[in-house]
Amino acid sequence: MRITRAVVPTLFTVLNMFCGLLSIVQASDGNFIEAIYFIILAGVFDALDGMMARLTKSSSQFGVEIDSLSDIVSFGAAPAFLAYKVQLYQLNEWGMIISSLLMIMGGIRLARFNVQLVGFDKDYFTGLPIPASAFAIVSYLFTFMNDAHQLEGIPALMLAPLSVALSLIMVSKIKYDTLPKFSAKEVRKHPVKSISFFFCVLLIVVTKGEALFYVFAAFVLFGVGRYLYRAAVPSAHHEQKEIDQEEAPSYDI
Repeated sequence: MRITRAVVPTLFTVLNMFCGLLSIVQASDGNFIEAIYFIILAGVFDALDGMMARLTKSSSQFGVEIDSLSDIVSFGAAPAFLAYKVQLYQLNEWGMIISSLLMIMGGIRLARFNVQLVGFDKDYFTGLPIPASAFAIVSYLFTFMNDAHQLEGIPALMLAPLSVALSLIMVSKIKYDTLPKFSAKEVRKHPVKSISFFFCVLLIVVTKGEALFYVFAAFVLFGVGRYLYRAAVPSAHHEQKEIDQEEAPSYDI
């Protein structure tokens, strides 16, 4: 069997998928903090597989497909199951339906991305990326769970609306910037995005993870606000339309 350099990013993708399974197992045993950590670790591997693909110049359609399959486990099924086990089970059938939207809409989002993909480097995504949705959910739980690993009061009431909102934004036309690449060329090309990213990482590290939810909430709301602004301001709308015309044809669900 011939081993190619494409094995390197694929290994990180498989570790991403494995972490998703471990998160589901931990959540089923009531170990919610451990389940959150495994989803975060899956996110680390998800970032590394793209980085390794670029370093080894082994980006391929196979890599795109297996990455999507891993993402639906780690960032679709795992956070959906976790949200259900922590709080949404109290809503009975509605809780099951609401939690499943995180997985279903995430799957639709990934399928749309795959059929629209032209090249392997993009400056933005259409719709909230499924890892960002997962991180918003798990950071919300991490921030507001009490010592008994339960949600109380307003945080408990807001989990269902948050899950629905994130699910809908994933399949929306709202554009979100990709993560900046670690290069001097990328910093010169997108200085504001690069500086903002490093500031957010520093903030998360300094606060020992306590700022994680607020960072992702700001990321989600910034995309929504920018979309509404461009829709309301004629000049911004015109510029956005010109950009859209340069994209590959869309395949609407």
